[in-house]
Amino acid sequence: MNHRKTAAALALASALTLSACGGQQADSDAGKGADADSCDAGKGRVTIATGNSTGVYYVVGGGLAKLINSETDLQASAAETGASVQNIQQLSSGDYDIAFSLADTAADAVNGEGTFDGRKDVSTIGRIYPNYTQVVVRSDSGIDSVEDFEGKRISTGSPKSGTEVIANRLIEAAGLKDGQVKKQRLDLTKTIDGMKDGSIDGFVWSGGLPTPALTDLFTSRGDAVEFLDSTPLLPKLKEISPVYDTATIPAETYGLKEDKPSIVVPNTLMVRNDMPDNLACALSTLVYDKTGELEKVHPAAQDIDLELADKTDPIPVHPGAQRALKDLRK
Repeated sequence: MNHRKTAAALALASALTLSACGGQQADSDAGKGADADSCDAGKGRVTIATGNSTGVYYVVGGGLAKLINSETDLQASAAETGASVQNIQQLSSGDYDIAFSLADTAADAVNGEGTFDGRKDVSTIGRIYPNYTQVVVRSDSGIDSVEDFEGKRISTGSPKSGTEVIANRLIEAAGLKDGQVKKQRLDLTKTIDGMKDGSIDGFVWSGGLPTPALTDLFTSRGDAVEFLDSTPLLPKLKEISPVYDTATIPAETYGLKEDKPSIVVPNTLMVRNDMPDNLACALSTLVYDKTGELEKVHPAAQDIDLELADKTDPIPVHPGAQRALKDLRK
């Protein structure tokens, strides 16, 4: 874990160089020209919905696009988005072929709950690394718990992001009602700017470790900002979804004085159910057979685990991906 902090600058550079801004409107011929029973990716163009440009989705998504381009006959590109909710909405409507999403948001999508108006015909090609719920406040804000968000200016993340879903659930779990928190629906770049200039008191961010923008914040502001422990709210969150769990943010991740507890949620790579089986098989094989290539892009990818890849309930695993995972485990 010691190398996470040192890799942050590389991760940020990778985000800018590897993740070409992909246009929308997915190519309906992606994966065609190959036997559906094979693991041949076929030909065509695939687009990947990632997240904020200073977040980990964007970095890893760019790495995945590069991997697809180098290992298959497909043309892949990754696009900056508002993240999970927006990603699945636009995946479902055909704007993208692959979408990064937090598991709680993806579960809402397949069940037609939360922000989704009806069940979405989506599935996953596998569970990847976890996102850490990183709650950060200004040290002089007087905030010692999520309950103290009342009356404070708190960034809850980009509209239609997985971060916004978790932030709102944390606020609700803390017993706060609409209007009691001065919510700022800011992307991560504007959030960090607001923390630096004092226009917001704190924020919730769900992302991998390290998130480049948070590395910048803790490097430039040091003791002026601090992590808040949100894990006391875990029991109430688990009543909403079983995907929530706890983990530790190691001190060296952001140059902190001590480890910090965090609520974690698995990430998933989502696709439409109508993706050709051969394409889903090829993509899943790439992610879990070439994980080392993704680790070069961002250290969060070290937590991608083949044995956990299909542990996504209630999110279904695409049949083509199921075949790939079975073959990889032989």
